Amino acid sequence: MEAQLISNGSRFSTLPRCYVRPEPDRPRNSESEVYHNAPVIDLGCGDRQFIVQQIAAACTNYGFFQVINHGVAKETVEKMLEVAREFFALPVEEKMKLFSNDPSKTTRLSTSSNPHKEKIHNWRDYLRLHCYPLENYARDWPSNPPSFKETVSQYCMEVRELGLRLQEAISEGLGLDKNYINNSLGEQGQHMAINYYPQCPEPELTYGLPAHTDPNTLTILLQEMHVTGLQLLKDGKWLTVRPFPNAFVVNIGDQLQALSNSKYKSTWHRAVVNSHKPRISVASFLCPNNDAIIKAPRQLLDEENNSFYREFTYSEYYEKFWSRNLDEGHCLELFKN
Repeated sequence: MEAQLISNGSRFSTLPRCYVRPEPDRPRNSESEVYHNAPVIDLGCGDRQFIVQQIAAACTNYGFFQVINHGVAKETVEKMLEVAREFFALPVEEKMKLFSNDPSKTTRLSTSSNPHKEKIHNWRDYLRLHCYPLENYARDWPSNPPSFKETVSQYCMEVRELGLRLQEAISEGLGLDKNYINNSLGEQGQHMAINYYPQCPEPELTYGLPAHTDPNTLTILLQEMHVTGLQLLKDGKWLTVRPFPNAFVVNIGDQLQALSNSKYKSTWHRAVVNSHKPRISVASFLCPNNDAIIKAPRQLLDEENNSFYREFTYSEYYEKFWSRNLDEGHCLELFKN
């Protein structure tokens, strides 16, 4: 069955078969625990060396962290969530003007993950936007709601600044010059996925998104405060990350795992759904330039000067990632030396 937009105004009493996971591959939501020790880093504490050390420890031990006092205005965040809700509340006929399953489109509304290839769909609709440079892409974004372009542009600019600052700290934490990562990745791209997970009649049978790592460098995730859904894998257990007030969740992506010579691991994560209320999240992705060569620097090679992964360009990696199903395993395995 072809995946259809599920934010179409219909109410489902049972889960359509094309969303039902086989019994061994179900979320078991009742068994999930809260991620009580999820690291929260205060970027406004004034002690840069302490911040760098905290980020390095989080990247080494967790593959993710949350940041507060991050410099993105509270008003910017609130407006972003509001315009996301307004967009998905539009009549389905209005939203379908943007619908496409072509991953090469720089502005598109779609559903699930990779509907052309997957056998079982995911309980998610999303609006995917390319965001940098803004002048190249924002003109193609939705004109409805009327505040969409202005609101999302402001959010993108502030989140990009945060991401570049975080990559400086991550670079320092690896013992590199603070500009090493940003310089080695070229003119970095920026994408966004505004995710909408509707109420689900049988949430124990499906996922919003199955377990995966992100193919990019760094992911900055905005969650709604009062609806959980993000889970991360730690020591073989899936743990629920409760939204922290005025915080972003920052995930290490595959490119940082390769660049750090596997000192930092990209985070396995998934999204579960619920039967009570819809959930919105906004994922912002910093991506290397398509022509950037991804390789570990000499300082991070092992004693025999070996790298875990062969050199590759980001465009090569991205094409391979999207040629597979999201839950086919870690794409980086295909690039091992």
